[in-house]
Amino acid sequence: MSNHFYDALVGAIPSRDKSAIELADGKRISYGDLYALVETLSGHLIRSGVKPGDRVAAQIEKSWQGLALYLASLRAGAAFLPLNTAYPLPELDYFLTDSDPSFVVCRPETEKDVRGLCAKLGRIHVESLGVNGDGTLLKNAGGAPIQPVVARGPDDLAAILYTSGTTGRSKGAMLTHENLYSNAAVLKDYWRFTGKDVLLHALPIFHTHGLFVASNVLLLAGGTMIYLQKFDPDQIMKLMPRATSMMGVPTFYVRLVEHPGLTKEATKHMRLFTAGSAPLLAETHDAFKTRTGHAILERYGMTETGMITSNPYDGDRIAGTVGFPLPGIEVRIADAETGRMLPQGEVGVLEVRGPNVFQAYWRMPEKTKAEFRADGFFITGDVSKVDERGYIHIVGRSKDLVITGGYNVYPKEVESEIDAIPGINESAVIGLPHPDFGEGVTAVCVRAKDASVTEAAVLKALEGRLAKFKQPKRVFFVLELPRNAMGKVQKNILRETYAGTYAKGLA
Repeated sequence: MSNHFYDALVGAIPSRDKSAIELADGKRISYGDLYALVETLSGHLIRSGVKPGDRVAAQIEKSWQGLALYLASLRAGAAFLPLNTAYPLPELDYFLTDSDPSFVVCRPETEKDVRGLCAKLGRIHVESLGVNGDGTLLKNAGGAPIQPVVARGPDDLAAILYTSGTTGRSKGAMLTHENLYSNAAVLKDYWRFTGKDVLLHALPIFHTHGLFVASNVLLLAGGTMIYLQKFDPDQIMKLMPRATSMMGVPTFYVRLVEHPGLTKEATKHMRLFTAGSAPLLAETHDAFKTRTGHAILERYGMTETGMITSNPYDGDRIAGTVGFPLPGIEVRIADAETGRMLPQGEVGVLEVRGPNVFQAYWRMPEKTKAEFRADGFFITGDVSKVDERGYIHIVGRSKDLVITGGYNVYPKEVESEIDAIPGINESAVIGLPHPDFGEGVTAVCVRAKDASVTEAAVLKALEGRLAKFKQPKRVFFVLELPRNAMGKVQKNILRETYAGTYAKGLA
């Protein structure tokens, strides 16, 4: 029976003895080890009542067993739903209520709370998985009979990733087997990944970058990944001799440039460094090239689309641009209101069409309809232009989305929490250039009459209410927010006013 993307991954296995994953301590997990666990976990999911099309949600720390859970969900015909480990219980409540999973895997330390939450939502199977394989999942999966691979076609749901807009709650982007397969196959070829590659993998795997770009591409290439819990410059430099490539967010490269061990000699064996999930500052690009001789390859994508564009493997990798459309993907720059295509050099909204573009927003048909043109192009909301050489520049975001450290934050959610704090009359949340995170979440607030609430008080009040990456790094106070004639807050003025707020090294 055919399972579209899973079959492609299994077909790419170079040999069962080859290392699929290596850990920092040198322990190796072979392709045979990995897929043996995948088969066991898949059988356990099916035995536990997971049916084709069901959602399997996971809020777990990064581990090779967690990667196996993702692959097992595909094998069982389920849709995998990775959730950021930073989400506190109130946010987790929303995601589980909205996605209605039949199986939830959480961290051992949160299992009691998650069980209590799921008990309110109805019949949901809850188990736990720790970073070292501890928890109830692997214990309970032991002895599960091997089940046949569940048939899934190209258009069947493979995953749901929650993304952010500027109003309302997060939206679940429904990604099909073909969405994942087509994007991984294109990137494997475009970036020249083969079974000889060893990737330094310090990205989280609850995010499209670490899971659907890095992990999918290397598995499809039959390569090896060095799986690291987090990014640590000293550890990266120590392990670099074992690697051929690295994928990272701009923060990684900012910190590597500051590391004394980063030299041409230390990186001469490396084939490729890529950056994405947030804008890479030209200064960082230039500094890295000066130190190593390597030009970082910057690319651009979205949760809803996977990767859309890339700087070339061969040819100029130009700082401040995201390159060209990937093979098989159509991109155009259009007028945001009319959809009229704009000529080269003019600024408009970037729209995309191709096999990588998601199916729909989960249970949001009207929102889905609003984000697509009649001819099938998806409206990204990113303000862009194409230069005379055909390179695409992302010059802003029409939806005011803040991307900090590679994570999406929509201002409305943060503003709602701040506005509920006693002593705050109203607030506006913006993103400002930040040397480590690409953008720093910043709040500009108006105090209520006679109130004396401080920056520290606002930050304290938000603890536990929002994931840490969504919390403002700075809070400023003004007598009133700037507004246009229609009463809309002019966030562009706020960005100009507070530009340069984040000096290098400031949190």
